[in-house]
Amino acid sequence: MAERQTIREGPAPGATTLAEAARAIAAVASAGQSSEKALAVFQSSPDRAAIRAITLGSLRWYLRLAPALELLIDRPHKVTPEIRALLIASAHQIEYSRNAPELTVHLAVDAARIVGRQAVTGLVNAVLRRFVTERGVLLARSDADLAARTAYPAWLVDEIRRAWPEHVEMILEAGNHHPPLVLRVDLTRVSVPQYLAELGKVGTTARALAWAGTAVELERAVAVAALPGFKEGVVSVQDGGAQLAAMLLDAGPGMRVLDACAAPGGKTGHLLEHTAGLAELVAVDIDAARCARIQENLDRLSRKATVIVGDVRHPEGFWDGRPFDRILVDAPCSSTGVIRRHPDIKLLRRRKDIANMARVQLQILRACFGLLAPNGRLLYSTCSVLPAENDEVVASFLAAEGNARPGPMPPLGDLPPGARKRVVGVQLLPGAEAGTDGFYYACLEKTAVGT
Repeated sequence: MAERQTIREGPAPGATTLAEAARAIAAVASAGQSSEKALAVFQSSPDRAAIRAITLGSLRWYLRLAPALELLIDRPHKVTPEIRALLIASAHQIEYSRNAPELTVHLAVDAARIVGRQAVTGLVNAVLRRFVTERGVLLARSDADLAARTAYPAWLVDEIRRAWPEHVEMILEAGNHHPPLVLRVDLTRVSVPQYLAELGKVGTTARALAWAGTAVELERAVAVAALPGFKEGVVSVQDGGAQLAAMLLDAGPGMRVLDACAAPGGKTGHLLEHTAGLAELVAVDIDAARCARIQENLDRLSRKATVIVGDVRHPEGFWDGRPFDRILVDAPCSSTGVIRRHPDIKLLRRRKDIANMARVQLQILRACFGLLAPNGRLLYSTCSVLPAENDEVVASFLAAEGNARPGPMPPLGDLPPGARKRVVGVQLLPGAEAGTDGFYYACLEKTAVGT
């Protein structure tokens, strides 16, 4: 009797994950969504971790892979966004994962059917099979150019080269590395050595960052919900460079503090942990949904602040007329210092965005400085590496504001290794010795009346 053959029904395991990642990639590359928004629809999927990994990896290397694939397609402009994204995701798996290339091609054909493109399964199969055999030559052609080799838009490479000619390749390469998981320890509840011991009990290896008294860096990333004390608010996820803000702001007991542009609330929580006895901390953000995230974070930390939905450029909408002793302006920016965490920035940002950002940053800085008490301190910060958003904004502000002056900053030896002194403030570069994201900080003070 002939053996009965089993007929497989449905897509091969893994094809649906690849198709979902392609949908998320297309939402970013073609519809202009952030990766956070594009991935949110898969939050309840059992494969959400794999979808996220494929999506972010593909976005990280999109601008290296796309030109190579276009050489294999007769009319690339005719390819739909989802199929283009599927080809990118599959090429990423072929080039950067440990999966067998032949298996990836097979899954991609099934994934094309899942996204409703049965008619192009032949195209997907043919293009990817050629990519498997020819990718060395194809990628070598584009890799001669620094922007293509590092998968950055050419305009951004030009801007970084102009600002940091000696460090351009370091910054670009850092943006393509997977970021470490860094935690902020609430020292009012546990010491760093004690928390390292708690991590050791669950088999997690970590180290303290000597230049940041609250920071712990894990050797390998783990699910944050599984971290000892995370649900109870003992620790929070925050890059070591971001943990400098509370120290630089230098708030004290009895002070009234404004955290402008506060969402999602990481620095808000740190300010409350860092300084006991604040008279009040007011956290403002323009977006109601993001303000809800601030409150969620505060609830987890068991901390209290006054959370207000408002535009800090128009303080009359929320300000009660009482000045603030300290103000943190964590200004919205290009986020070019955190590309390793948000690779979608490579596709979403445009050259014109930088000047637009700088105008908004200057408006925010001027408005917030008007809320500062005499002898008060304002800390201006961004997660950008571009001077147009950083020291140039501060210089423009100082030139026009008669009662503003640069405030003292710690010596470089007390800051993360590799911190660069600017005319006003300091810059942390991604890829520098400390291994932080890219941040800029500048302290400003309001002179007393008559001085």
